[in-house]
Amino acid sequence: MDLVRKVLLIYTGGTIGMVRDKNTKTLVPFNFDNLLSLVPELELLDCDIDTYSFRNPIDSSNIHPDDWIDLAKIIGDKYDDYDGFVILHGSDTMSYTASALSFLLENLKKPVIITGSQLPMGYIRTDAKENLITSIQIAGDYTDEGYAKIQEVALYFEYKLYRGNRTTKHSSEHFEAFASLNYPHLAVSGVHLKYKCDVMQPKNDKKLIIHSSLNRNVAILKLFPGITKEVVRAIINIENIEGLIIETYGAGNAPSSDWLITELSDAINSGLVVLNITQCPAGIVDQDLYEVGMQMKKLGVIGGRDMTIEAAITKLMFVLGSPELRKNPVKSLRVNLRGELSNSENKF
Repeated sequence: MDLVRKVLLIYTGGTIGMVRDKNTKTLVPFNFDNLLSLVPELELLDCDIDTYSFRNPIDSSNIHPDDWIDLAKIIGDKYDDYDGFVILHGSDTMSYTASALSFLLENLKKPVIITGSQLPMGYIRTDAKENLITSIQIAGDYTDEGYAKIQEVALYFEYKLYRGNRTTKHSSEHFEAFASLNYPHLAVSGVHLKYKCDVMQPKNDKKLIIHSSLNRNVAILKLFPGITKEVVRAIINIENIEGLIIETYGAGNAPSSDWLITELSDAINSGLVVLNITQCPAGIVDQDLYEVGMQMKKLGVIGGRDMTIEAAITKLMFVLGSPELRKNPVKSLRVNLRGELSNSENKF
């Protein structure tokens, strides 16, 4: 007899957990204790499902680093009791949460699948049911040898499973709302559920480590033609700022203006950690390709290669929040911690 897997469904908020009230016709969160009445198909899955709901559901626009830490702690507390976890989340900041959790959950060997929907559960054309059902199926999918087929934080949406820290939301109205342009999807759901590439396999038997510190003293500076010294200086000189992401052009290029070089040089020499991320949806930062990129490198700007902006900002928070990693932030940001970037320095 096959082992019945246990999956914990965690509802944080978002469209997927909403239904239309019969009396007021407004959208309200539904009671997850009655989940089977809304999605009877779940009875066909070969797993036991428990639910956990945030007391006050969070609109994903209001998600906060403290919420990411709370989620990591919930998973840590329940880790030995369940074979997999599904987090229901609003789509707007889902990639940020997926990225943050990937860093907070070290040595993860069980699936943590984040999903949501573009339409509420009760709508006729909703995408909520499929996203929910398949996410739970993946969370309970193990090999005959007893190993989880997914051993990382992943994001499932519209028939595709992605590495969570490789995703970005690219559409506010299509069901296919997410993309992973620099890394192939992990699985595709059609008539059959097919895993498409090698999933992250931890190289050790270390126990799960739950990190609980993120440094919020970070900012993002997006370059644009005509950006002024006053704008750059205002951001660089934010009180208590410790880390800065510069969204540059193309392969990591920035204007060669003397004033910009001076501002960045002074800030880096004063201890500001600066990470270079391209504005392009796909491709990598290569600071050795063009002279303007090489200039950034000489200043001490760290090349972020092919990280998404969501992965970059959460990784920067994580590295600066870790007493150990922040000893050498340049190395920590360049090394591949959780599959978030393509790099020969492969740590996991």
